[in-house]
Order: sequence, then C-alpha cells, then structure tokens
Amino acid sequence: MPLITKISQQKRDSERYNIFLDDQYAFSVHETVLVKFELTKGMELDDWSKDEIVYSDQIEKAFNRALHFLSFRMRSEMEVKKKLLEKEYGEAVVLEAIVKLKRLGFLNDEAFSEALVRTEKNSTLKGPRAIQQSLYKKGIPKELQTQALEEYTMEDQMANAMKLAEKTIRSNNSQPPAQVKQKIQNTLARKGFSYQQISEVLSNVTIERDEEEWSDITSAFGEKAWRRYQSKYSGSDLRQRVKQSMYQKGIPLSQIDQFIEQKRNEEDGY
Repeated sequence: MPLITKISQQKRDSERYNIFLDDQYAFSVHETVLVKFELTKGMELDDWSKDEIVYSDQIEKAFNRALHFLSFRMRSEMEVKKKLLEKEYGEAVVLEAIVKLKRLGFLNDEAFSEALVRTEKNSTLKGPRAIQQSLYKKGIPKELQTQALEEYTMEDQMANAMKLAEKTIRSNNSQPPAQVKQKIQNTLARKGFSYQQISEVLSNVTIERDEEEWSDITSAFGEKAWRRYQSKYSGSDLRQRVKQSMYQKGIPLSQIDQFIEQKRNEEDGY
C-alpha cells in the first residue's frame, strides 16, 4: 500500500500542500483537506482513500472559487452553479460545494432576492414585472419571487412610475405633450409597469407649453416635415402632407395652420 513519504507546502499558494507517495509526487490538497483527513508523513493510503481525498479537495477548490466569485457581489444559487460548471468542475462536486456555501451562509436565494428587489426598485426604478423577470433569469423559484416582491408596495411602485414620468417630461421639454406622453408610456412599459399603472400615471401628469414654446415646437417639427416631403410633393399636396405629419405629432391645428400659412406666404414671395 502506498505510503506518504513527504508533505510540502506550496510556494505560490501557502494554503495548499503537495503529497508524495513512495517519494513520488501524487497530488495536492488544500490545508482544510489535509486537516480533515489527518494526513501525516508515514500514513498508508489505499486507492479508495486517495480518491476520497482528491474528491474532497475538488469540493474545496470549487468552494473557494465560488467564494471568489461571490466576493464581487451577491449571486443566486443558479449563477454560482453555472459559473462552477463553466470552470469544468463535475456536477457532484458543484452540488457539494453549493451545499457547503449555503450551510455557511454565503449563498442564500431568499436574501439575494430581497437585495435584488431593493436595488432595482431604488436604483433603476424598475416596475414589478421587470424585476420579476430579473429574478426569473437568476433562477429564483416562483415562490421566492412572489415573496421578495411583496416588499415592493403599490405605493412605491406608483412613486417610481411618477418619477420616471417626471424625468421623461424634463428631458423632452421641446416635444409636443402628446409625444411626451407616448414616450412616458413606452418608458413605463419597458420598465415593467402594468397597463393600469401606466394609465393612472398618464391621467395624473400635466404637460403644458406656453405660446413661445409652442411656436418653437411648431417651427421645428414643421420645417423637418417640409424638408422631408418637398422633394416628392409640391403645392397643396406638399402642404397637406406636412399638415398631416404635424397633426400626428400632437401639434394643435391652430399652430399647424399658422405654419402652413407662413409657408404659403413664403411661396408667394411675401
């Protein structure tokens, strides 16, 4: 039966030790495995014992790899499992490492889910549907998704929806109100808010433009439409196309008529 003839600490990794059997290097182990199996010089190792030690060391390697992965931010169990499998650890080794991580409190899908909900509702202002999709992608079970989202109250959801609406209004102050409302709707839908929530927000926002702002908006949209159509149309056809385009953008008919009249006067040389 092979005999341990030498145990030496590795220079590059002080937590790992080289094991020599019958004066020949056989394998290396982490210090926790060394202690667990009470490996000492002069100990005999049969093949079964050697395989058990190597298997335990693989688990320790996977465990430490996972700890490094978790040191950057919290991860879900699925994320850790996927990462370890990518590093070519065996399925059984990965599952054992995950059991140890969970037992020691390094891996907890419930705590992870709660943290993800807090982060996404406070930092990104996402709606419940988008957050639930994020949880799903992280491999969180349905019941934990529901439990974590209970902390995201309807009041908080509507407050975030209104914040997004107000942000959209501020960043589109040169757009017609109808266009701004469409952008609010698109933003809230993309962020994962429900149709009912979007409707409530739109019914509560007020977007006003004074006379000078309307003049600037009308001129900007009108000139853009005029340039787009004047290569294909002329006269009344051109004016009708431009008028339709401006109306679709939410510009009032009174403003459109003023612009069209101005263009007609320019054509007539006034």
